[in-house]
Amino acid sequence: MSRPKIVIKRIYDDADDSDGKRVLVDRIWPRGVSKEDAQLDAWLKDIAPSSDLRTWWDHDPDRLEEFAGRYEQELSDDDHADAVDELIDLIHDNERVTLLYAAKDENINHANILQDYLRRYS
Repeated sequence: MSRPKIVIKRIYDDADDSDGKRVLVDRIWPRGVSKEDAQLDAWLKDIAPSSDLRTWWDHDPDRLEEFAGRYEQELSDDDHADAVDELIDLIHDNERVTLLYAAKDENINHANILQDYLRRYS
C-alpha cells in the first residue's frame, strides 16, 4: 500500500524527511515560527481562503460546510488559478507534498478542504 501523496500537517509540528515538499498554504505567516524552522519549499499565500471568507468563517464548526463550498468556489476562480496550478504541478512532480497550516484544530481547517479538492482535481 502506498503512502498518501498529499498530506496535511500543522506548521508547528517538526519537519520530517518523509514530508516531501513542504508547502505553507496560509495567507498569513504563522506566529512564533521562524522561516528556518519552517523548512518550506514554497509558501502559496494565494491558495488560502480570502481574508473576507476567513473572517466570515472564523473557524466556526457550524459554518464548516458552507465555508467549504465557498472556499472551493474561490479555488476555482481566476484569483487562485496560478497558485492552484503551481500546487498541482508540485504534486505531479513529487512523490509527496505536505500542506502546512497554522490552525489549532486538526479537523476544522481549510487545509483539509484544500487536500480534498486537490485529490479530486490533480
